[in-house]
Amino acid sequence: MAEPAPFAIESFQASDGYCLQYRRYVNAATDGRASALAHVVCLHGIQSHAGWYEHSCRKLSEAGFMVSFLDRRGSGMNKEARGDAPRFRRLLQDVAEFLEHLRKAMDPASPGQPIFLIGISWGGKVAAALARFQPRHISGMVLLCPGFCPRVRPPLSERLRIAWARLVSPQRLFDIPLNDPQLFTSTPRWLEFLRGDSLSLHRASARFLVESVRLDRYLKSVPARVHVPVLLMVAGKDRIIDNAATRRFVEKFATPDRQVIEYPAAHHTLEFEPDPDCFLVDLIAWLRQRASPGARS
Repeated sequence: MAEPAPFAIESFQASDGYCLQYRRYVNAATDGRASALAHVVCLHGIQSHAGWYEHSCRKLSEAGFMVSFLDRRGSGMNKEARGDAPRFRRLLQDVAEFLEHLRKAMDPASPGQPIFLIGISWGGKVAAALARFQPRHISGMVLLCPGFCPRVRPPLSERLRIAWARLVSPQRLFDIPLNDPQLFTSTPRWLEFLRGDSLSLHRASARFLVESVRLDRYLKSVPARVHVPVLLMVAGKDRIIDNAATRRFVEKFATPDRQVIEYPAAHHTLEFEPDPDCFLVDLIAWLRQRASPGARS
């Protein structure tokens, strides 16, 4: 008999009526919300989805954390308006409303339980932007190879076509320039997984891609607003993001509690390394320290 899934698939309706799917991990050892160390909310990259990160979510759950992994609208399990989003503020609003939903659902016995955001790749931009857009629910932030400073972008001719389509046909789809699985990992079994993954997003609308650029501009004023603890984890062999520029950006954050960990031999998606537990040990230790009552006080 197959083991039961370590998560439940649940849905959350945004204020504009869009229904977003998410995976909720609860380990029996935590005995529900009240005894969990904290609630961890994960945001995926532009192409990925919650299904890429089952191992890390399971490990976080086993370590005593409540874990919720939200699929971005138009991505992963969310089939409506595939690859599209009306504006970047709507994406921020989705997460802000989701955090409010989780806060209201918390056990009354633990009203002060912290919520930590984990922003992965492009999702790191959304996580950081929440520090300006709606910071009140966030107790800390983990940025896994965040997409603040990308190495990969469409060529100029394609960017011009995207800009024109934004004016005349905003929902027209364009290829996301990350369709080579080797950008994410060199691990053979994960390369095979990526080649056959039906939920990965390979095309995005003109307005989504333009809104991603607008989000980049919004992020320029974010560092002064980041006052919560931040952990930045980067991969030494990352071909998608510029690690040096990313470090410089995070160093501008107002918080005095910043930590950077680099994995020299790793590729962009730390989850897809031969031994992902190497980074998970560091991640769990950081979360436990910041989730402790003494750290919160």
